[in-house]
Amino acid sequence: MNHLVFEVGTALVLIAIGSLIANKLKFSIIPFLIVLGMLVGPHAPTIGIIDLTFIESNEIIQFLGRIGVLFLLFYLGLEFSVGKLVKSGRNIVIGGTIYVAINFVLGIVYGFLAGMPWMETLIIAGLVSVSSSAIVAKVLVDLKRTANPETELILGIVLFDDIFLALFLTTMSGVLLAGSTSVLGILGSVGISIAYMLMFFIIARKGTPLLNKWLNIKSDEIFIIVIFAILFFVAGFSETLHVAEAIGALLLGLVFSETEHRDRIEHLVVPFRDFFGAIFFFSFGLSIDPSTLAGAIWLALGAAILTIIGNFAAGMISGRQAGLSHKASTSIGLTIMARGEFSIIVADLGLTAGLNSILTPFTALYVLILAIVGPLFAKESRTIYTYLNKIFKWNTITLEKKKIQIPGE
Repeated sequence: MNHLVFEVGTALVLIAIGSLIANKLKFSIIPFLIVLGMLVGPHAPTIGIIDLTFIESNEIIQFLGRIGVLFLLFYLGLEFSVGKLVKSGRNIVIGGTIYVAINFVLGIVYGFLAGMPWMETLIIAGLVSVSSSAIVAKVLVDLKRTANPETELILGIVLFDDIFLALFLTTMSGVLLAGSTSVLGILGSVGISIAYMLMFFIIARKGTPLLNKWLNIKSDEIFIIVIFAILFFVAGFSETLHVAEAIGALLLGLVFSETEHRDRIEHLVVPFRDFFGAIFFFSFGLSIDPSTLAGAIWLALGAAILTIIGNFAAGMISGRQAGLSHKASTSIGLTIMARGEFSIIVADLGLTAGLNSILTPFTALYVLILAIVGPLFAKESRTIYTYLNKIFKWNTITLEKKKIQIPGE
């Protein structure tokens, strides 16, 4: 306990150094912090009084990382309008269904081809189907794409993905841990999750006048205390209903985005978002032990390649059916590609049930690959679109369709 603060301080120094290097290279800090965390942690050497294993402070660093996820998703919610999301409801349901279906089916096929037993195959299908809300949020903010037309659909897919995750975890928990499952129990759990989300949409649409009055607090100090108290309470309460705490934070952000205090909240939250968000990605890296990865390299690499293909296809199909351009549709698939905290949660369920231990290194390496590649692809989505457009001639096809439509107008 004597060196606890020093360990946390050392971790923060490493995070600061990694962030400075990433900024100098004009690169996303996400892969830098993940790799940095992976290189230290429990398996790192102790250099004099500097202990890079972070064993004593690990729980605190992980908790600070969880706070980072809440701020990232809360801020993302502030950037959107519930009204627009409600209007896009049909596109969100269709797009989310397409996204989950493509990735889940590919996961089933891959697990079968890899010779995995049936339960391990289902776990693999589940973990490859859920994107990382935290990384997606960070990418959208870093690349200043929160106002882009495709971002509403990306946010909708993230919400839909959480509903799928709730259904999947409830079902698999019953099958793996209890040996059986109740259809009514599963439907009830999912129904509660959906009703909980709808409640926030209703509050955002109908309760704005009251919220404007209650949040009319002159003191910034008291104002931020009230906002943070509500944020942590809602996030914690969400988890008791089997809705991810991060999604609870996202929904609360959506509610506050409808109030006249949105800009004030956003201004006060940004420093906390950046600070705790950086700790999350570092803490995620700390959970990965490089020495365990060798035996699962090819298995994870194959799954990552399949996920890249599946995400791109899902993004294109979802975007086009929603009436978005090929360019915007390309951005969807490349932005929601990252995998992270939710994939690890799914894998942990399988490990708790005593399934094949290969799930640990496979998931760690799979998530690491896509946590690094995902933000890179998102950053270079315009370049990737330009290259693909030369092959598929999307612009030419669009122009020809417009010319055909003109005489009939």
